[in-house]
Amino acid sequence: MTTTPTAHDTAPAASGGGWRAPAAAGTTVILWASAFVSIRSAGEAYSPGALALGRLLAGTLTLGAILLVRREGLPSRAAWPGVIGSGLLWFGLYMVVLNWGEQQVDAGTAAMIVNVGPILMALLGAWLLGEGLPRRLLTGMAVSFAGAVIVGLSMSGHGSSSVLGVLLCLLAALAYAGGVVIQKPALRHGSPLQITTFGCLIGTVACLPFTGVLVSEAADAPVSATLNMIYLGVFPTALAFTTWAYALARTTAGRMGATTYAVPAVVVLMSWLLLDEVPAPLTVVGGLICLAGVAVSRTRARSRGAVDGPAVAADPPDGGLR
Repeated sequence: MTTTPTAHDTAPAASGGGWRAPAAAGTTVILWASAFVSIRSAGEAYSPGALALGRLLAGTLTLGAILLVRREGLPSRAAWPGVIGSGLLWFGLYMVVLNWGEQQVDAGTAAMIVNVGPILMALLGAWLLGEGLPRRLLTGMAVSFAGAVIVGLSMSGHGSSSVLGVLLCLLAALAYAGGVVIQKPALRHGSPLQITTFGCLIGTVACLPFTGVLVSEAADAPVSATLNMIYLGVFPTALAFTTWAYALARTTAGRMGATTYAVPAVVVLMSWLLLDEVPAPLTVVGGLICLAGVAVSRTRARSRGAVDGPAVAADPPDGGLR
C-alpha cells in the first residue's frame, strides 16, 4: 500500500506540540554522540566500507520493519530525487569516507574538519533553499565552531594525520551538508520515516560492493565489535536519522546544522561517564562554548517594527516548510 502524506500530514502539530521538534533534535544529538563510542570499538575489527554496510543493513532492516508495521508505504514520486540524493551522499558516501578518514587522522583533527559541515549546510540552504542567513544563526555557528576547534585542538596530537585523511574528512563534511540540503525538499512529499527508510536503503545498495569484505571480517570480529555495529545501525542510524528528518521538516537546514554543534560537548561527557576518560580543562571549555553557540543560534530576534525595518533574513516559523 502506498501512502503519500499531504502537506497537513507532514506539518507539525498545532500549538501544544511545539516541544516535539526540539525533543527530536535532542534525541538525534545524543544518539549521534553515542555513535563515536561505538565506532571506536567496531572500527578496530571492521574496515570503513564493511562497517558502513553493516551499519546501514541494520538500519534498513529496522526502519523497514517499522514502515511495514505503520503501513506507510512509498513516498510520492516528487520525493524520490531527494531520497536518492541524500541516500547516496549522506547515508552512503559520508559514512564510508568518514570511517576511512578517521583512520588517517587523529580524533581531534577529524572533529575540527567535519564540523565545517554545518557551516556548509547553512550556506547551501541559503543558496538553494532560500532559507536566508539570520544574524543570530551566523553568530551562534561562529561561536560553536570556535568551541569545536578548541575541543579538536585539545584532543589533537595523540595520533598521526595525513593529507589523504584531511581530504577524506572534508569530503565527508561536503557529503553531509549536501545530503541534508537535498533531503529537506523531499520532506514536503513524504513522512520522516519514509524519507529516512528509503534513503538508508539507497545508501545500503550503494555500499553493496563491500559485502564480501563484511562477511570475511564478521567471521573474525569479536562479538562486542559486531554488537556495536548493530547498535550503530539501530539507534544512531534508524532512530536518530528519523528524528533528525522529523525536526528538519519543521525548521531550516541551517538551524538543524547548528544544533549538531552540541554533539562534541555530549561526546566529551559520554567519554567521561562511559569510558572513564577525564577531559582536559580546555576540552570542557570548548564543549561549553559549543553549547553556548547552539543556544544563540536557536533563539529568535524580537521584531523591531517599523523603526528598524524588516529583518535581513528572518527565520521561518518552526511549522513552515520551504
